[in-house]
Amino acid sequence: MSKKCEYCGKTFTTKEQLDFHTRIHTGGKPFTCDICITSFLRKADLIKHKRIHTGEKPFSCNVCLKSFAWRGDLNEHARIHTGEKPFSCDICKTSFSRKPSLIRHRRTHTNERLFSCDVCLKSFSQRESLDKHKRIHTGEKPFSCDICQTSFSRKDTLISHKRTHTGEKPFSCSVCKITFSQKGSLYNHMKLHRGEKPFSCHVCQKRYAGKRNLDTHMRTHTGEKPFSCNICQKTFSEKSHLKRHQKIHNADKRFSCSVCQKEFVQKTNMERHKLTHTGKKPFSCKICQTTFSRKDNLKRHQKKSHFPARPDKN
Repeated sequence: MSKKCEYCGKTFTTKEQLDFHTRIHTGGKPFTCDICITSFLRKADLIKHKRIHTGEKPFSCNVCLKSFAWRGDLNEHARIHTGEKPFSCDICKTSFSRKPSLIRHRRTHTNERLFSCDVCLKSFSQRESLDKHKRIHTGEKPFSCDICQTSFSRKDTLISHKRTHTGEKPFSCSVCKITFSQKGSLYNHMKLHRGEKPFSCHVCQKRYAGKRNLDTHMRTHTGEKPFSCNICQKTFSEKSHLKRHQKIHNADKRFSCSVCQKEFVQKTNMERHKLTHTGKKPFSCKICQTTFSRKDNLKRHQKKSHFPARPDKN
């Protein structure tokens, strides 16, 4: 004899089926975890949940032997080996191996932003993006380098940072094969091959492929020197110049002037010094033809005489 639900009238062949269905209406969750007191609608769900506490992983991949607590996770993992992508976007036809990935992707079409920051109200389509954003407000930096202990708010930033220690350069130019540690550096480098220089100096109109190159160049006009030696406090406009300078404090002076025997850490400094003896001035201004013994003096001259900084407009 069929059993009828008193709430919606749906019928079932067994009392067990009816009892389970009735809980949908009543919200009853009779199966409770004896460890964390979480309750469940079905006994099978309680059994699965308890594996969180026991660490049991009964489902194993037959390709790489990785084990999982739930069969669904194993099925998702197996698609890494098979390449299967059964979940397809009905708008752009992009396919995914996991349904949650498809759901997240569809928000790029709908512009749906379900996750909102409770501090500044900025909204995001992905919870992960919101979590990253909120660290701007909290100052939290949960990702720490195990080599130098520098901390970061984002995991991808930590991964990029660690390449400064390992020397790894995984991003390679398809044209000239030069390699880079950062994807952004490769992107800027490729502009050189395409002839792109979208960043222009507003003082002298010189153009650059990357914004960082422009920022460095602008210091030749502003005189800004943000990099300071922690030993003698001398300041520099470029980080590479600071690193080169610091060798003075911790390296041998291997290069000696053949005229006056003054010693230098770097060969370029020694060669520049020798010009004071020869009187040679190899650096010439293309505008007024004034010559200089040092390139930095030429740049200083051009900045002062030909490209003075423009006053700010109020």
